[in-house]
Amino acid sequence: MAISIGIAKKDREIIARHLSRLLADTYSLYLKTHSFHWNVTGPQFNSLHLMFETQYNALWLAADEVAERIRTLDVFAPGSYSQFGKLTAIKEESGVPDWKEMVSQLVEGHEIAAHTARETTKAANAAGDEGTADLVTGRLIEHEKTAWMLRSLLK
Repeated sequence: MAISIGIAKKDREIIARHLSRLLADTYSLYLKTHSFHWNVTGPQFNSLHLMFETQYNALWLAADEVAERIRTLDVFAPGSYSQFGKLTAIKEESGVPDWKEMVSQLVEGHEIAAHTARETTKAANAAGDEGTADLVTGRLIEHEKTAWMLRSLLK
């Protein structure tokens, strides 16, 4: 059955491309946060271990929401590491940095995701896609807030 939700196919595809970048940012940030949760050491261990757990759980749920929005627009969502690697601007961490570098990298990742969310919201608004704009505005707020909280640890 053909989709008829009031957004042209061309616009749905443009929005889905933006959402795919946001999904890649979200999943990459999830993976990095989860790795840091496992590997953090130092005087901030307990608080960071718990904070990272809360954050990676939230990112996991967010990734699902973003992917399902892509499907709602009748476009297939990316779902492989290679696809995500091509779509995200978040740098992969293959080592185990100290806790301050972990926090710095997560701040940078959330700020990258916030930029992606902001661009996605613009595309959604241009096409009259209030559903995507609402979802992504919520993601934008969360990425900005998380970046602020993490950044506060470094002062």
